[in-house]
Amino acid sequence: MIHETSWIAVVVFLFFACAVLGISFYLGARAKSARGYFAAGGGIHWAVNGIAFAGDYLSAASFLGICGMIAFFGYDGFLYSIGYLAGWIVALFIIAEPMKRLGRYTFADALDNKFNSRGIKLAAAISTLVVSCFYLIPQMVGAGALVRPLLGFPHYVGVLVVGSIVTLIVISAGMVSTTWVQFIKGSMLVLLCAFVTVLILLRGLSTKPTDKHGREAHIFKSGVPAAEITGASGVVILLEEGGWKGKPYVRVKDASGAVSVWRKSGELLSETQILTVEKDGKKLVNGRPRGKGPGQADLLPVGYVSKLPGDVEKTGPTGPFKFLRTMQDSEVVLWGSDKIAEADGSATTVYFQKPTPGKSFMAPGSSPTFSKVRSAKFFDKLDFLSLMLALFCGTASLPHILIRYYTVKDQISARKSTVVGIAAIGFFYVLTLFLGLGAMTSGALDVTDSNMSAPLLARSFNELLFAILSAVAFTTVLGTVSGLIMAASGAVAHDIMTNFLKIEMDEYRQVRAAKIAAACVGMLAIVLGILFAKMNVNFLVGWAFNIAASANLPSLVMLLFWKGTTKRGITASIIVGMVSSLAWILLSAQAYKDVYGLDPAKAIVPFSQPAIVTIPLGFVVLVLVSLLSPRTAEETRAVPAHA
Repeated sequence: MIHETSWIAVVVFLFFACAVLGISFYLGARAKSARGYFAAGGGIHWAVNGIAFAGDYLSAASFLGICGMIAFFGYDGFLYSIGYLAGWIVALFIIAEPMKRLGRYTFADALDNKFNSRGIKLAAAISTLVVSCFYLIPQMVGAGALVRPLLGFPHYVGVLVVGSIVTLIVISAGMVSTTWVQFIKGSMLVLLCAFVTVLILLRGLSTKPTDKHGREAHIFKSGVPAAEITGASGVVILLEEGGWKGKPYVRVKDASGAVSVWRKSGELLSETQILTVEKDGKKLVNGRPRGKGPGQADLLPVGYVSKLPGDVEKTGPTGPFKFLRTMQDSEVVLWGSDKIAEADGSATTVYFQKPTPGKSFMAPGSSPTFSKVRSAKFFDKLDFLSLMLALFCGTASLPHILIRYYTVKDQISARKSTVVGIAAIGFFYVLTLFLGLGAMTSGALDVTDSNMSAPLLARSFNELLFAILSAVAFTTVLGTVSGLIMAASGAVAHDIMTNFLKIEMDEYRQVRAAKIAAACVGMLAIVLGILFAKMNVNFLVGWAFNIAASANLPSLVMLLFWKGTTKRGITASIIVGMVSSLAWILLSAQAYKDVYGLDPAKAIVPFSQPAIVTIPLGFVVLVLVSLLSPRTAEETRAVPAHA
């Protein structure tokens, strides 16, 4: 994709940004007290809170990451949606009403409701900060991915813009503005995605992909010596196949020189379009730098159906079920890549077409993450199960989700708002399947950036829809990041400074401390968003869910359902779950590859997702420490007998 500045997108972007900031400053007067700042005074209507749940939860990973994974790999991306939604069952039936009953402002309040333990306060606060920071990374990465095509800024500028706006939202009005931003964002995101889904179904599927000007695409083929292919850019390319020391390769030539590459897998390429070459950190399209030269913005479409059932060219408008059946019986050109080490020490990345039957990508196991489902290796299957467990258990353990229960007036309202949130979130996740598959066949994919699949899908219809959808996605990031910063600032000001360190502060000073903490967390989020710019947001969110589920869920569940729970058991469980899951992630093959740039085969732990080990470990530690530690009379009375 050529990241051109769209003035329509700029106007819509500025409108949304100004509207969000205007709401925050207007509501700022209602956030003078600690209860007003941390919990919106407990006066949010349950229906508004339910949609705000959706606005808080439907993050950059839900929108950008899942749509991108479905567009590139098919059904595997939808498995994330299933995992994210299933976790709300735990929130509805186990967490909702007890959280409202036990707490005031933060997650630590609920755990320490009757123990009055400084250890619980500190451990829960640190856990909140760690989980919030890990969850902030993918949101800020998504922010940079959105602002770049909207305004033509580089990634780091986008992260700076979003981080600054979110910090102002939280500082100005706290949970009041955060709630209403999330409500507006959740409503608009679901409605707009439903509208785009209708457009996808009306457009149907076609084997004649066209560019944004309606021109039919050229399907490049290899195996034709000296075949001239003239694209919209006017660049002449020659493709030929040959051999070098027995290794098949494809040679790409243009007026500026030649780049030679070969497939590492060793097989010949039968139908391959060399679309993008990335060498020495420079983006090249058909041998030329991206966006350079006349006509480079008119590149041919990427992502299309190569064969439809019955060998028809077009389906015409379809219903949702017919669309899915047709995709399963079709052949779609997906994309792969090879990174080749050159003799001079540089690296060349070549992206090539992979005609793939629908029965393959509409079943689990086509992506690198979920290919482990089909693997014969025990640890690969265990890694997949561990990720699913983290997604299922992590939802009810996320601090920024838990604190939303304190914004309604009573326990019944907490349950009702959860039901509304589940309905909105579930409907959105169904839409992501159609959005992802629509992007896969839209001709508008950027093979180097899966996170931009949904906005580019909108651009395949028209520029205004692209601008609106990108701006709504921008508010998606704002809503989630503001909730995370709220949770983190509450952990610092309320849990650590007021309750753990016992610093004497009136409500005015406590709110001021929370705002300072919010500013610091906002700056940290900006730095992390820049450092992790290249990682897929879904992978990063998976890590956050692992840490949240391992550190928070065992103590919360056992507090509610086991009378033998002690304050030492809760403290030990949080610390062990948090440290073990964090250490496992940092020593995993995925971290070796994506964070350190090392050989993943040298990773210390056998698989990358720790939840299947660290969640049970948290429960075991809590039980053992509780049994071994002496219990006071106060602790005996403190734990409710729900079991």
